[in-house]
Amino acid sequence: MRGLSFGISLIALMAGSAALAAGDKGARWWAHVEALANDAMEGRGTGTPGYDRAADYVIGQFKAMGLKPAGTQGYRQPVAFVEQRILSDKSSAALVGPQGEVPLAVPGDLIFGGGGGPVPESVDAPMVFAGYGLHLPEAGHDDFAGLDLKGKIVVVLSGGPATLSGALKSHARSERSHWLAEQGALGLITLVTPRQVEIPWVRRIALSGAPALYYSDVSLRDTQTPFLSAQLDPAKSDMLFAGSGQDFAAIVAAADASAPVPSFPLALRLKAQVSATRADLSSPNLIAVLPGSDPKLRQEYVVLSAHLDGYGVGTPIKGDAIYNGALDNASGVASLLEIGRALKAGKVKPKRSILFAIVTAEEKGLLGSRYFARRPTVPQKSIIADLNFDMALPIFPLTSVTPIGYDQSSLGKDAEAVSAAMNLPITPDPFPDRNVFIRSDQYAFIREGIPALFFKYGFKAGTPEATVEKAWRANIYHSPFDDLNQPVMPAESAKLNDYVTAVTLRVANGAARPTWNADSFFRRFAK
Repeated sequence: MRGLSFGISLIALMAGSAALAAGDKGARWWAHVEALANDAMEGRGTGTPGYDRAADYVIGQFKAMGLKPAGTQGYRQPVAFVEQRILSDKSSAALVGPQGEVPLAVPGDLIFGGGGGPVPESVDAPMVFAGYGLHLPEAGHDDFAGLDLKGKIVVVLSGGPATLSGALKSHARSERSHWLAEQGALGLITLVTPRQVEIPWVRRIALSGAPALYYSDVSLRDTQTPFLSAQLDPAKSDMLFAGSGQDFAAIVAAADASAPVPSFPLALRLKAQVSATRADLSSPNLIAVLPGSDPKLRQEYVVLSAHLDGYGVGTPIKGDAIYNGALDNASGVASLLEIGRALKAGKVKPKRSILFAIVTAEEKGLLGSRYFARRPTVPQKSIIADLNFDMALPIFPLTSVTPIGYDQSSLGKDAEAVSAAMNLPITPDPFPDRNVFIRSDQYAFIREGIPALFFKYGFKAGTPEATVEKAWRANIYHSPFDDLNQPVMPAESAKLNDYVTAVTLRVANGAARPTWNADSFFRRFAK
């Protein structure tokens, strides 16, 4: 019966929006992107006037659609942060071994991270290499087994064994700093093999001057004590392995083949001085609700999430210092606004309430969504699902979809039903080692036991679409060139918006709450 009623609902939904051609709907979506990603918004950095102006625009759209505030504080849910800025010109690092000290340029060779919590002012500690850095004993894999971690700097490499799912590997990485700090480790250096690089190192350096954030509330932080985090230039990673007796080139080859890699103590110590400034800062999540039509079910909520923040004004590249964030993620916010419009105007109304969570500080570590998921403006147990939009990339035709997480919960069946009805087949994640399962706001909800999906354009590795997507990440992602001048296909975005609107309606009108699959690792978080 559910499949039959859904078919009728989908037909009604599509009929209700048939007056607007995909091109017209795409133009309206693009108008939102233009409003949010123009230079006047100054890249929407968390806690900046540009972010606040963008927030005013979103709230204006909420009001125009008739969406109500979801909480006692209006549309804004303020989040208190500490802004930590690493002063690279006053920081230093060196590798220390039997041959003396080898200095590392900061940030030319080594970039210190400032998220999670306060950085230590100084470190002088031995290092250990912990393979992929995945602590998953329940899955039969633990790169830290047998290593003495206390008082050490832990070095880990990108990737993971093919025997583990991408979602499982992603989860282990998300927990890594917290777990290592509990074991007494002093810090973490992450390495990326040259083949797995997404953003060229020169752009990493440009981004390193951006301030990081962590929660003012100590109880919410990743680590309770100062913990060092750093990235090393992929071209110089072999420096860390000098004197270890290990062949780093062979380790890289194994990582690129998703084969086992060893763990072992390194022969060198890391000596570092880290200088940073700190200041209090506040930035709001934006929360609105479309009340459900069913008197009994309207007390349950399907969350639609997207992050509003970007990188703000940063290091100039080719004379441009505004990191507009058009596709990352003005596009996702624009999609949620259009989905809200479609749900409000559709003939078939959602029985459950739809909660719109336009969150802050995603680029700083999913901080806004983590705050909301832990301290929502509605009872947490009433949230049944999260459907997340982030950087869907309408840069090639939409012929299939990749709802990340579809293999983890019953939401996958909802996505499959809509895919069948709309002739948009599901394509598995082509690059699971990119960790996308933990790199956007849906993961904040998953950690609170709430099933979620994260929507991407579908494509397969080795295809022309994969080449286009890889080029976008290498040349535009997290740069000033993610602006309004890049090639975009708005009509294709409108198609994905229609798809997610249909998935939202199906979930909101389903007879039962979504559930984790029996074999899902993430089932353990259900409350």
